[in-house]
Amino acid sequence: MSLSRRSLLAVTGAVGAAAATTAAGAPAAEAAERGRPRVRTGFDRLTADGYRLLDGRRVGVVTNPTGITADVRHIVDVMHADDRVNLVAVFGPEHGFRGTAQAGGSEGKYDDPATGLPVFDTYLKSGQALADIFTESGVDTVVFDIQDAGARFYTYIWTMFDCMVAAALAGKRFVVLDRPNPITGRDASGPVLDKAYATFVGREPIAQAHGMTVAELASLFNAEFVPRAAGKAVDLETVRMSGWRRGDFFDTTGLPWVPPSPNMPTPETALVYPGTCLFEGTNLSEGRGTTRPFELLGAEGIDAAWAEAANAQELPGVRFREAYFTPTFSKFQGKTVGGVQLHVHDREAFDPVRTGIALLITSKRVWSGWAWRSDNWIDKLTGSSKVRTMIDAGAGTDEVVGAWQEDLSAFRRLRAEHLLYRGR
Repeated sequence: MSLSRRSLLAVTGAVGAAAATTAAGAPAAEAAERGRPRVRTGFDRLTADGYRLLDGRRVGVVTNPTGITADVRHIVDVMHADDRVNLVAVFGPEHGFRGTAQAGGSEGKYDDPATGLPVFDTYLKSGQALADIFTESGVDTVVFDIQDAGARFYTYIWTMFDCMVAAALAGKRFVVLDRPNPITGRDASGPVLDKAYATFVGREPIAQAHGMTVAELASLFNAEFVPRAAGKAVDLETVRMSGWRRGDFFDTTGLPWVPPSPNMPTPETALVYPGTCLFEGTNLSEGRGTTRPFELLGAEGIDAAWAEAANAQELPGVRFREAYFTPTFSKFQGKTVGGVQLHVHDREAFDPVRTGIALLITSKRVWSGWAWRSDNWIDKLTGSSKVRTMIDAGAGTDEVVGAWQEDLSAFRRLRAEHLLYRGR
């Protein structure tokens, strides 16, 4: 007699739970409750409710390696092993469902070896083409569960947006399982996208550091943007977290961190990313190919002068160290370059977007080889040509930051209508 993989996973989980006890003989469930993370994700709450929201549905999941439980099991494996869920498909974003692809890549279409489920590739697919994939998969409910990084140009929120539009076009229900914004949800900062500059690193006019969770963004998208793209809103459900406060950094949640992409290894990376990712729009290295991407920045020919100039800006919450590194891939692969490493010493005071602007300005002043990327990628990252043209004209940090305040204030008012969590 043989067991199906679904039955085997269920039996293994049950046996493991029954066998695990504390030294005093208490059941593992009681010990787990005492050590439970303070924050419970949307998936945690979905399971606690017995998957009632998915009852009788043919379910597909948009996820990646960050879609895990508090005990680091992948939600696809958990749902596949549970007879209460009819999971029929998985949809993989950039980097892939299991996370095997680098930036700008995906895993393609295949059958997942662990579960046998068909995995459909969503990367760079949108509109009717993505709606057709949902129809082909046979699902009637699309579930989204991916850890975001808090920046407009981190593509998973636009995967969610594209999937919401496609689900509306295909007549599918859309469920968002919420996870923390790792850099807090206290406020929004940075320039707001000009729709004329819309790309996959920014589909719609939101701030560069949006200060929202994915469920909050889904609510905003469905009210403001999905109807314009699909002709109607999508049938949306969101499952909130419990225990999360707007001022929580990721390491205070008690949840395990899984790199949401290969160059986002730690929550500290996410903290600086909304500002230092702007160096993707220059000919300097943004630290890809090092163990500290987005914390290390540099280029051939830069020396201690940059760190000195950056520290002279007296930016709140951060200091800059003269640093030398050799990227193993991407810009300056195999070459030793000089630059800075960011050291955030007061994350409450730190402003990543303002810091990124100041670093662009100071690096341009101290390095004669400085240049924007030839395709003006910086305009896509910042959401308009304003940052580029102002820096080229010699504007200082305060002047550049001041230029987006009116648009940012308008976005903050819109954002406030869709916040699901209160308090600090």
